Amino acid sequence: MAERLQKILSSAGIASRRAAEEYIRQGRVSVNGHTVTELGTKADLEDDDIRVDGRRLKQPRRRRYILLYKPRGYITSRSDPQRRPTVIDLLTKGGVREYVYPVGRLDYESEGLLLVTSDGDLAAKLTHPSHGVAREYEARVKGIPDERTLERLSKGVVLDGRRTSHSEVALRKVLESAAGAQALVSVTIYEGRNRQVRRMCEAVGHPVIRLRRVRIGPIVDPRIRPGEFRDLSPKEIAALKKAAEGTPPRQLPKRPTSNSQVKQLPTPQRPTSKRSTPKR
Repeated sequence: MAERLQKILSSAGIASRRAAEEYIRQGRVSVNGHTVTELGTKADLEDDDIRVDGRRLKQPRRRRYILLYKPRGYITSRSDPQRRPTVIDLLTKGGVREYVYPVGRLDYESEGLLLVTSDGDLAAKLTHPSHGVAREYEARVKGIPDERTLERLSKGVVLDGRRTSHSEVALRKVLESAAGAQALVSVTIYEGRNRQVRRMCEAVGHPVIRLRRVRIGPIVDPRIRPGEFRDLSPKEIAALKKAAEGTPPRQLPKRPTSNSQVKQLPTPQRPTSKRSTPKR
């Protein structure tokens, strides 16, 4: 069946839908020997000779869905011009041979959960703001934000001339250190702007010291350690796909904000699926 080229490339695990469109614009894709640069072009993977950078596409293998704990000091990309270590390096050392790519971003200094997959359609839905897939972060910040500051974060702050969408914010813990008072703040966002949580906290006067992503939609794993990864279970994949079909919530539940209301948030249920650890 004929389909748009960008969808074929995405389904084959070559790149995300958006990246596939760039490949086409750059003239890196050919169909039956002819270079294609128009995004509306359709083809059939079974009948047509479709190539990317001269390599012919094959029927996609079993799709891979991987949960990785990205350590600090790694780039969320397949490659890096500055030759810094990437998340793909971790997966390759751990024995992953499929062509997979990260879903969304997690900046160089940040750590935490990251999805990596060969399912381009799901990746596109998870990263598109219209689907409103929640991403929860644990931010260690300078100072102790008061109730009014937390409310500002929740309602949205202006970044690059545009206000961020509503988020869920909770003060989890007050910390003492030699450098002065600090706090642990939970921030759940439903959009994915560049370095969004860091910039939001800085905008209200509480710069981030350390940032960790602890949840992506329904996916959590408090046991996984930096550099470790595992395949998602069928149940987790189904839950993730269901979340990717959703829309952002109109009203967010109230969370404790003042110091007097601080308490630990419930610990997510631990999954029982097996982890894989990169070979040393």
